[in-house]
Amino acid sequence: MTVRMVILGLLREQLLHGYEIKHIIEEHMGDWTSIAFGSIYFALGKLSEEGFVEVASVEQEGNRPSRSVYQITDSGREEFMRLLREGWQKVERQYYDFDVCLFFMRHLPQNEVKVYLQRRRDILEEILEHIECHRSEQLSMPEVPALADAIFNHTKFHTRAELQWVSDLITKLESGAYS
Repeated sequence: MTVRMVILGLLREQLLHGYEIKHIIEEHMGDWTSIAFGSIYFALGKLSEEGFVEVASVEQEGNRPSRSVYQITDSGREEFMRLLREGWQKVERQYYDFDVCLFFMRHLPQNEVKVYLQRRRDILEEILEHIECHRSEQLSMPEVPALADAIFNHTKFHTRAELQWVSDLITKLESGAYS
């Protein structure tokens, strides 16, 4: 649903070719969505087959391959609104592969587990630093809406919670609470 909603939402704002969509996603949404490059073109094809987007024109610069410029259709606008409303009502429960590792951690030496947890903590700290730096950078761009701050804060909140949880887990393991 996410890739479809993003593409329809972007095309609702302006005509774009696939590479421009990819660039916007990478440049402005990469910190809070995980849309793979290949899925953009697959979704564009599917949305086109379904009549939600159409080719507005085909461009070609010099000897470069031609590229299709897409626009949203009326039914695409309706689909975007349906997906948007559906997304607002959906509460997602997260499942973490990491929790399965925790369940079976007794099969590893405690020192090894501690190394993994410390590495995880370090990575989470790096992620928080990156988010804060990228947040400031993004919010300084005129094309990025002020509401993007709420999106960055949402990601920071979850990452901080994970960092606190990992730190607490390390402390409890060190104290023998989970021996």
